[in-house]
Parts: sequence; structure tokens; C-alpha cells
Amino acid sequence: MSFEAFGQPLLTFPDAEKSPLSIRAKALVFVDPRSRQLRQELEQLAPRAICVLIRGETGSGKELLARHIHRASDRSGLFVSVNCGAISPTYADAELFGYAAGSYTGAASSRAGWFGSANGGTLYLDEIGDLPLPIQIKLLAALENHEVTRVGAHQPSPVDVRLVAATSIDLAQAVAAGKFHERLYHYLSEGQLELPALRDRVGDILSLSEYFLGIYSQRLDLPVPLISEAAQQVLEQHSWPGNTRELENVIHFALLVSTGDEILPEHLNLPTVPSALEQIERQLRHVLAKGSDNEKAALKLLLQQSGLLQKSA
Repeated sequence: MSFEAFGQPLLTFPDAEKSPLSIRAKALVFVDPRSRQLRQELEQLAPRAICVLIRGETGSGKELLARHIHRASDRSGLFVSVNCGAISPTYADAELFGYAAGSYTGAASSRAGWFGSANGGTLYLDEIGDLPLPIQIKLLAALENHEVTRVGAHQPSPVDVRLVAATSIDLAQAVAAGKFHERLYHYLSEGQLELPALRDRVGDILSLSEYFLGIYSQRLDLPVPLISEAAQQVLEQHSWPGNTRELENVIHFALLVSTGDEILPEHLNLPTVPSALEQIERQLRHVLAKGSDNEKAALKLLLQQSGLLQKSA
């Protein structure tokens, strides 16, 4: 679902797909300048009939971007999402491309596979680097020839599928290591989107926080508290290794443990960021305690040059 919030588009999953067990990001906004630039790139790529490769950390919102590309492309078919890491290596061929009746024991009927299910629509392959190399080769052939051959079938079936793939790793390095098919990588690279980590989209943090606060307050039938200025500073200074998914969990927890009409830093259960002065003091103490003679001499010289330490007579 996409609607306006905080003066900017907000992307979220349909209610039916908001699994509480999911590790994916469930909302994405375009408030930060880097996010606005991403949105412009997204809108330019969406109408084009090319594959798109989205690179970003886990929990940053890659699938939300992929769904938005599908909606903006006006393709009438389904959006089919597949986690490549969950595909069985033994049956990867059948899962992706389908199988004919009788091709397996107990396979009384044929199955279209994920590719066939996305015919006329968009196939989203999350963590495409996890696909086995032989399947990568077949995937490239299907994309280039616009047809797939189901397991056990004698004739290929035509397909019209747009591929949007995502990865949290540098596929160029995987290609260099021989773990990813080079031609498939170049095929995917025609349309690339880089989704910055949440820590690099600081302008999005408070808008997302307010969104999650509103969602959980409504779900739990609780009044919506304000986020204090001190708590806002903590949220913006945190590094967010878990990205938007981590932010959602932090806001959910804060709502449950807050007792007044404001969320305070202690409700966030996040480590406090030391001030610049505290960091310098910590580093000085480390050099004095464990530094080499050269490091201590360099520190002494630096302090003398800055006038903080008088030279010995």
C-alpha cells in the first residue's frame, strides 16, 4: 500500500502480509535527501521493461521498493515474491520453472512454478546470490528467450515476466569469486537501485518512528505518546544495524514500557552515544595505558603544539 504521510509517500505492505515474524522492513518513507534521490531513480526505472537489481542491507526495505516498481509498471499480472535462500537446492528447478505431470512421484498434475505464476507480472527474487549456479544459468536463459521448460516437459512455454532481484552483498565480488554467473550479473545490472541503510537516511528516522508509534498505538488501543527531543536525538544517533525492522521493534518496546505522555531515551533501550569529548578522553586514556612509546611521544608532542602541555625545561 502507498499513501501520503508526513508530506512524503509512505510505502507499506498490505495488511494480509504484515507477518509479525517477518524480518523485513514494513515501511519506507522518502523524507531524507538520499531517499528522495532514490525515489526519482525508482520512478524512472519502473515504467521501463528491464530487470532491476536492488542492493541494500537486510531489513532496509528492498521488497517494498520492488512492489512499488511493480505497481508503477502497470503490469497486469501478479507480484510474486521468492526468498532464494529458502528454495530447496534439490527442487530449485521445479520450484522456479515448474514441472509437468508425472515428472515426480506423486506429481499427478503439472505446476507452473514461480516463473509461471508471475507470468504477465513481476517476479521478485530476494537474495538472488543464494541461487545455485546451474539455476542461475537457466534463469538467464529464461529471461533472454522469454520461455521456460518445466521439469519433465518436452516443449518450452512462453512467459512474460519482469524480474526484480535483490541482494545484500556485492554481486561483483561474488562474480570474481566464481560464485555468481557473470552474464546474469551484467544482465541484471542494466537497472540498478542502491537502497541506503537507515543510518545513512537520518531524515527518515523520525517519520518512520512516528508511523510505527501510530500503528502500534492503534493496534494496542493505547494513546499516542510524543517522542521527546532527547529521545529523538538518541534515535537519530543510533547506527541501526538492523535497519527499519530494528527501529520498528524499538518503537514497539518503547510504547509498552513508557508511563507518561512522552517517550524518553530510557524507554528506547538503546546504548547512549558518548559525546565527542568523552570519546577523545577515552582514546587518550587508551594511549596512555596501552600505547607504544612512539604513540605516547606523538601524543605528548601534539599536546605541546596545542598549548595543552608545557614543554620541559
